[in-house]
Amino acid sequence: MNDEMTPVCLDDTFQFSCNKEVPCFNECCRDLNQFLTPYDILRLKTALGMTSTQFLKEYTLNHMGPESGLPVVTLKPADHKELICPFVTADGCRVYKDRPGSCRTYPLARLISRSRETGQITQHWALIKEAHCQGFRQNKTMVIRDWIQTQELLIYNEINDLLMEIISLKNQRKPGPLDIKSRHLFHMACYDLDNFKSHIFEKGLLDGLDLDADQLESLHDDTTLLRFGLEWLKDRLFS
Repeated sequence: MNDEMTPVCLDDTFQFSCNKEVPCFNECCRDLNQFLTPYDILRLKTALGMTSTQFLKEYTLNHMGPESGLPVVTLKPADHKELICPFVTADGCRVYKDRPGSCRTYPLARLISRSRETGQITQHWALIKEAHCQGFRQNKTMVIRDWIQTQELLIYNEINDLLMEIISLKNQRKPGPLDIKSRHLFHMACYDLDNFKSHIFEKGLLDGLDLDADQLESLHDDTTLLRFGLEWLKDRLFS
């Protein structure tokens, strides 16, 4: 069987289950080219008890998006020949509770587009059937919208959509590569949150902004800081 991708609606159903009893268990955790989103990194570094700077150094590789011209981060494989995920074990994922959004979404794929006129984001869903995956032979039926909820994808999708706004603005207003300073600010605010936090509270990065004490204090929370950072980048890079 060849790999298949079938468009689906939120109320459609599919038959799927992934667990240790499925013969292909852990096969989807090898031969990886795993891109990490800003929220993926936030969750993983917190789960591992690391700073974002430590996590990025130990577990990731840096690239430049060929189309967006923006810094992107990928997961560094544990085995460079088989490209095995560094978090997979014989018993499954050791960071399962905080696994990346793409792992949560599988076997679905979320496709989004953003209107240049209104800024509105439209999402579409597809079901991916890969030749090696035997999860589709399991006797468990799910509704698409229920899968999205049980996999706790809403927060991942929400923050990914904020990043989509930046990519869209970049394509409209600054096509081509960013300068070195802009690339550094983007990488810091998106991926290296602890470094971003240090620049805010120790180096006065936001001193020119009209933030009250409560707003500033709220930035100690990583998720709040990430949302803020993505909005801040839009003004800093494209205003």
